[in-house]
Amino acid sequence: MAAKRDYYDVLGVARGASKEDVKAAYRKLAMKHHPDVNKGDPKVAEEKFKEISEAYEVLADDDKRARYDQFGHEGVQSTFRTGGFDWSDFTHFNDISDIFGGFEGVGFGGSIFDQFFGRTARRGPQEGRSLRYDIEITIEEAAKGAEKELRVPHSVQCKTCGGHGAKHGDIKACPTCAGSGHVQRGQKRGYASFVTITNCPTCHGSGKQILKKCSECEGAGVLQTASTIKVSVPKGADEGMRLRIRGAGEASQNGGPPGDLYIVVHIADHPVFDRDGNNLWVEAPISFTQAALGAQIEVPTLDGTALVTVPPGTQTGTVFRLKGRGMPDLRGYSDGDEFVKVNIVTPSKLTPQQKELMRQFGESAGDYQRGSTKKGVFGRFRSGE
Repeated sequence: MAAKRDYYDVLGVARGASKEDVKAAYRKLAMKHHPDVNKGDPKVAEEKFKEISEAYEVLADDDKRARYDQFGHEGVQSTFRTGGFDWSDFTHFNDISDIFGGFEGVGFGGSIFDQFFGRTARRGPQEGRSLRYDIEITIEEAAKGAEKELRVPHSVQCKTCGGHGAKHGDIKACPTCAGSGHVQRGQKRGYASFVTITNCPTCHGSGKQILKKCSECEGAGVLQTASTIKVSVPKGADEGMRLRIRGAGEASQNGGPPGDLYIVVHIADHPVFDRDGNNLWVEAPISFTQAALGAQIEVPTLDGTALVTVPPGTQTGTVFRLKGRGMPDLRGYSDGDEFVKVNIVTPSKLTPQQKELMRQFGESAGDYQRGSTKKGVFGRFRSGE
C-alpha cells in the first residue's frame, strides 16, 4: 500500500497557511478534480477528489490539524473509520454550499456530488464538539510526571428526554426539509444546471421538529455541568503537548457521542533551569580564585545537587556537561543532559589588605603597575599600536 502524501502537499499550501488559504486551495482543486468536471478517468478523478477532501477535513479543523502537525498521519487516524477516511467522516458540509456553490454550468443533480456529500448531509447523530483546557506545570512535574485534577465545564445529554429535547418523545419530521436536515436550490442556465445545498433554516440541520419541549432542558437536549477530570501528565512532557480524553467534551445535540477533551500542557518558567528540548541549562557563579586555582562547586539538578570540577584557569562562559541529568525522553529513549555555564564574578568590595594582595598579584603577573600610565592590551589595540 502506497504511503499517504503529506496533507499540505496534497493541497499545495505551506505548513503555516491560514484557514482562508487552505479553503481557497481546496476550492481550486475541487473545481479541477470533481468527477462531474474532470473529463479523464472517473475512478482516478474520484480518488483524487477524495484525497484532497481528506486533506481539507484535517487542515480545516484546528484540533485535527494540531495533532497532524505534531504526530503526522498517525495523529488523526483515530478520527477516521477503521479502513481510513470515508465520506461519512467529512464534517465540513457547511462549507460545501460555499465551495461548490461557485460551480456554474455543471450538472450536480443526482450525480456523484450526491453520492459523495448527500450522504454526509443526511447522516444521523454527529459527535459533540471537542473542548480545550490549558494547564501549567513546573519543570520538576514535567520530569517526574504529574497527576492533575481539573474541574471542566461542559454539556451532558439530558437524561429526562434522552437528548432529544422533546417531552415524551413528542417529535415529528421537519416539514420544511421532510426530515433530511438540509434543503437544496437548483438553477438552470441554458443547458447547464447546478444545485446549492444548505442546512435547513427551520430545524438547523436536525431534521426534526419538537412539538413539546422537555421541561428539564427546555428543548436543548443537553444540560450544562462541570466534571472532575483526572489527568496523567507523562514524564518528559514538553510545552504545547496535547493529551486527549475521549468522550469528555461537549454532548451531541442530536443523539451522537460526546466530543473529546484536549488538555494542552504549558511549562512554567523556572528560576534556575532553562529547558532546550530534553536538555537543561543552568548558570553557576564562581569566584576569580576558584577560576584561577580550580575548585569543586555544587550545582542544582532536578533531583538534588551535583559536584562539578572546575579546572585551574577556567574562563568565564565555560560550559560543563552532566550526562543524563536532564529531562527524561517522552518516547523512552536516553535522558537529556544538564549543561552548567560558569560565570566569573568580580568582587565589588575589597578590604585594604585584599586590595594590596591583588595589586601584588597584578604586579607579579605583569598586568598591573602602581600609578602606571602604560597602555594595556585594549588601549594599544584602539590606538593601532
